[in-house]
Amino acid sequence: MLQEVIPKDPNFIAMAIGAALLLGWIAGLACRKIKIPMVVGWLIVGIIFGKSLFAVFNDTNLEGLVIFTYLALAVIGFDIGGEMAFRKIRALGKSILWISLLETLGASISVTIAVYLYTRKLYVALVFGALAAATAPAATVDVLREYQASGPLTTTTFAVVGIDDAYAVIIYSFSIFFAKMLLTQKDVKAVEIFFKPTLEILGSMALGVAVGALFLFMIRNYTARRGLLVMTWGVIVFVTGLANLLGLSLILANMALGMTIVNSPKWKRDDLFEIMRGTTQPVFVIFFVLVGAQLDAAKLASLGVIGLLYIVFRSGGKMSGAYLGGVVSQSPEPVRKYLGLCLMSQAGVAIGLATQTMITLGRGGFGPAGVELGTMAISVIAATSLVFQLVGPPLTRYAVFKSGEANV
Repeated sequence: MLQEVIPKDPNFIAMAIGAALLLGWIAGLACRKIKIPMVVGWLIVGIIFGKSLFAVFNDTNLEGLVIFTYLALAVIGFDIGGEMAFRKIRALGKSILWISLLETLGASISVTIAVYLYTRKLYVALVFGALAAATAPAATVDVLREYQASGPLTTTTFAVVGIDDAYAVIIYSFSIFFAKMLLTQKDVKAVEIFFKPTLEILGSMALGVAVGALFLFMIRNYTARRGLLVMTWGVIVFVTGLANLLGLSLILANMALGMTIVNSPKWKRDDLFEIMRGTTQPVFVIFFVLVGAQLDAAKLASLGVIGLLYIVFRSGGKMSGAYLGGVVSQSPEPVRKYLGLCLMSQAGVAIGLATQTMITLGRGGFGPAGVELGTMAISVIAATSLVFQLVGPPLTRYAVFKSGEANV
């Protein structure tokens, strides 16, 4: 009865969203009490509210809640851009860039090969390979702070988790283009294979930079914090809508927007990012609840092999790539040996990109195979994120103590 009423009545949908926010936050706090990342609690509430159990959120009404997904993806991109301060990157030196690049490529290439050998479908392998590149910094950073860690491993970890998501978004942009090309089975000239995704990436970045520069010019003499909050949210939503309208990447466009702002004069940079951090939590809670709601427990068993391959080869790729990056950059031994263990956590960016895959392939005229891949992506990534969020922090703790950098 409840499932029949909710899709038809916006009042029930509003009540469901409110209940999801409240219960999601409570579940997140409960998880944090037992040293588990809050996102796990949010996903669990989503599973309870979703098609696997009570179907409060289902295929009928999830379509109308896509705005929450867009907002969360936009903020994820904006936050990634906020980590791309040129002064920090220059201070870190080339070694961090090498390590970040090789560990993201290590995970991406390893998963791509493994999934292809199992499925024999290159478009499936490319998508999962791209999703494997991202790392969730929050859980890792929490462990480092809890044990007051300091030293080369800690410094490198802080830097790498802040940069590798930018690499992940760019890798994803190329991979999803190739996947769409394979799904449509169109004959594409060799020059287009490189030109089209590059044009989309550059166009998205140009949009974010242009709007960001105009925005900074508009607020150059404005200091009221409430006004800055409203205007910052306004420009993020504007860029999101315009990127979608132009067929560009809303994540990349907002990443470029954040990058433009973080490299602006100091007072604006600090104010804009500080005031935003206190207002994004409700968006993330409802986003992860909705992601959990889309998990179909009945289908998870059939995806078990892909999920297992993803976990094993993402882990192996991260560790081997981080080790190789450490060797190439001549990093200290603790960095080479233990950095990979600090890069296991997976959450926001990977789930965000998987959600983007579901939206892109499910509505873009890519047929049943596209819809199936979109559903598969969100199911596998959400399920494996639960695993990585549970094992990631203990592995980081192990690495910190083995390297001798824990100070507690």
